Amino acid sequence: MRWRDRRQSSNVEDRRGMGGRKIAVGGGIGTLVIAFLYLLLGGNLGDEVPDLGLSPQAGVPAESRSLTAGEREAGEFVAVILADTEDVWNELFREQGKAYAEPRLVLFTDLTTSGCGTAQSASGPFYCPGDETIYIDLGFFARMQERLQAPGDFAMAYVIAHEVGHHVQHQLGITEQVMSLQGRADGREFNRAMVRLELQADFLAGVWAHHAQRMRDILEEGDVEEGINAAGAVGDDRIQRMTQGYVVPDAFTHGTSEQRVRWFLRGFKSGDLGQGDTFTADDL
Repeated sequence: MRWRDRRQSSNVEDRRGMGGRKIAVGGGIGTLVIAFLYLLLGGNLGDEVPDLGLSPQAGVPAESRSLTAGEREAGEFVAVILADTEDVWNELFREQGKAYAEPRLVLFTDLTTSGCGTAQSASGPFYCPGDETIYIDLGFFARMQERLQAPGDFAMAYVIAHEVGHHVQHQLGITEQVMSLQGRADGREFNRAMVRLELQADFLAGVWAHHAQRMRDILEEGDVEEGINAAGAVGDDRIQRMTQGYVVPDAFTHGTSEQRVRWFLRGFKSGDLGQGDTFTADDL
């Protein structure tokens, strides 16, 4: 992926190396990975799986330190990708006669605060509509490569673009419409709505890639395959098989591997926002 020597977003706040507190882990690395995968599916660690041995409140002090050269480069990569999303979504919103409010992105290590409560490395990247900010512990990408076999810089870019897609949904009022169903609809109906929300974010990540390629010629050989592999790696069906050995469709929150890949590709091939209505699509 071509990303070096290009504009970096000024909307990145880097909290890595600032100290703070680390998560106390009592269950070992295997437990941490399972917890990470569970939270990636939208679970609430404190309420749902207290036996996993992860206690965010009971942390230990983490010393401040300087970032390594590799960590600085990773931060520069994230800032470039965020800048690319800003360029694309500013243009697409402008074409619709709307103003795009750019999100912030916070890089952290282990644990930090967010407008949606405590942000933990185990929960993976997420978007908080409360403060319109994306939170990422870049250790997620190492786990994505090692545990989910989804390596590559474009795989990382897909994850960032997916979270920016949630910001776009928030800007358009889509997220609030879906969340208003909570408490009014039964659990299965709400889960289905959440799946459609997540698949639309995958579609929006594809739309970003389409227009970023048009504007910046960012893609190299194999990049699209990296994105497809990453989208498939985080399908509900695949992660449920990895963590519990069987699949429970009624518990899906993000969509199957096949669905995530298909909607990402629909956005990437078309670049047309009009093709991304996952909420009325019959071929979900």
